[in-house]
Amino acid sequence: MSDSHILEGKQTAAKLSLFTLTTVVIGSMVGAGVFTLPRRFAQETGVLGAVIAWTIAGLGMLTLAFVFQRLAMRKPLLDAGVFAYAKAGFGDYVGFFSAAGYWASACVGNVTYWVLTMSTLGVLFPQLGAGDTILAVVLSSVGLWGFFLLIRRGIKEATAINRIVTVAKLVPIIVFVLLAVLAFDPGVFARNFAGSDYTGSLFQQVSSTMLVTVFVFLGVEGASVYSRHARRREDVGRATILGFLSVFAVFASVTIVSYGILPMGEIAQLRQPSMAGVLEAAVGPWGAVFVSAGLIISVLGAYLAWSLMAAEVLYVAASEGDMPRFLARATASDVPVNALLLSTVLSQLVLIITYFSEDAFDFALDMTAVLTLIPFLLAALYALKLCITRETYQDAMSRGWRGDLIIAVLATIYTIFLIYAAGLSLALISLIFYAPVTVMFVMLRREKGQQIFSPRELILFLITLAGAIAGVVALSQGWIQL
Repeated sequence: MSDSHILEGKQTAAKLSLFTLTTVVIGSMVGAGVFTLPRRFAQETGVLGAVIAWTIAGLGMLTLAFVFQRLAMRKPLLDAGVFAYAKAGFGDYVGFFSAAGYWASACVGNVTYWVLTMSTLGVLFPQLGAGDTILAVVLSSVGLWGFFLLIRRGIKEATAINRIVTVAKLVPIIVFVLLAVLAFDPGVFARNFAGSDYTGSLFQQVSSTMLVTVFVFLGVEGASVYSRHARRREDVGRATILGFLSVFAVFASVTIVSYGILPMGEIAQLRQPSMAGVLEAAVGPWGAVFVSAGLIISVLGAYLAWSLMAAEVLYVAASEGDMPRFLARATASDVPVNALLLSTVLSQLVLIITYFSEDAFDFALDMTAVLTLIPFLLAALYALKLCITRETYQDAMSRGWRGDLIIAVLATIYTIFLIYAAGLSLALISLIFYAPVTVMFVMLRREKGQQIFSPRELILFLITLAGAIAGVVALSQGWIQL
C-alpha cells in the first residue's frame, strides 16, 4: 500500500464522541481483572490492607489519569500519547521502548482474557482445566484469530460493538455488589479485618496487592491512545476522568463486600473467576452461573478494546516514524492491518508460553502489569519535565503550573513504588522481551539511513541486553519461575 493511501486512511479516521471514548476507557479497564479480585486480594491481605491498597491505587492511578488529561491538552499534537510523551521527553530509543512495552502489555493482557474464559468454561468441561490445557490453548487460539478477522472489518464496527458490550457487562458486576451487600455478614467481615495467619506485615500485604490493582486499572489511558479519533480534543481528558471514577467505585466495592461473605482463607482457595464462588456462597449455585455468563461478555468486550488499542499503538508509532514502515499500512476502513496481525501473533506466542507456566492466569496478569509500568513512569516523568522546564506554561497557561507539578510528582512516586513492589524477577522477565524487540528499532534506523545507536542509546541497549541474559539464566537455573 502506498504512503498516500496510508495518509488518506488517517484523514478518514472515524471520529469518536465523548460517550464512545468513555466507553473505550471503561471497556478497557472492566475486563478479566475485576472477576478475579476477591481471590487475589484474599491471598495477600485482609480488609484493612485492602482498603489501604485501594486508597493508594485509587489516588495513584487518579494522578496518572490527570497526567494523561493534562498532557492531552498541553501537547495536542502528540497523538497516542503513551509512547509519544516518552519520545518527546527522552529521545527516540526511550520512546520506542515505551511504545513496545505498552504494546506488549496489551498483547499479554489479551491472553489473560482467553485463559480466564477457558477456566470459567472448565467448570462445565473439565478438559479445559484452569485454562492451561492443550485443548484450552487450541480453543483460545481459534477465538484469538476469529477476533482478528472481526476487527479487520473496520474500526467503526468494532468500537460500536464495544460501546454496546461495555453497558451490558457492567450489569452483572453491579448486581454482584448489590447481592453481596444483602448477604453481608458483619461477623465474617470483622474476622477478615486484620488479615490471616498466612499474610505478612501490613506493608507486605499492601505492596503484594499493587500489581493486581495496576492490572485492573490498565485502560485508564485508553482515550489518550485514541486521541487521533476524538471528535473534540478536550473529550480525551474528560473521558479519562469519567471512566476512571466509574470503574474505581466498582473495583473497590467488589473487593470489600467479598470479605463479608466468606472467611478470607476460603476465598483464597476459590477457583477463578473467584467472584463466581463468592456469589455462589451468598445466593446459591445460580450466582456462579450468573457471574460466569457476565464474565464471558465482559472478557470478550475488553478483549476487543485491547486488541484495537494494541494495534493502534503500533500503527501510530509507525505513522510518526517511530516503528518500521510496514506497520503504518492501513486498510480503506482505517484498520492498521499489519499492526493488528503482529499483535495477534505476539498474543499467540504468549498463549503458548502460558501452557508451561505454573499459574497461567497469574503469570499473564503480572507480566501485563509490569510491562505497562515503564510507559506509565515515562509519561509521568515527561509531565514532571514540562513543569520543571515550564514548557507550555507561559503566559495564560501558567496558571495551573503548581497543581500540575504536584500531580506529576505524585504520579512519578507512585509508579516507582509499583516497580519496587513488582520485584526483580518480573523485571528480568520483562527485559527478555525488551532486548529482542530492539530488532524493530534497528530496522527503523536502517530505513531512515541513520546511525543505529547513539552513545547513550547503546548504553541503554547494553543494560537491557545484560538484564535479558540474566533473566534467561535465572529461568534456566530455576531461580525464577514462570
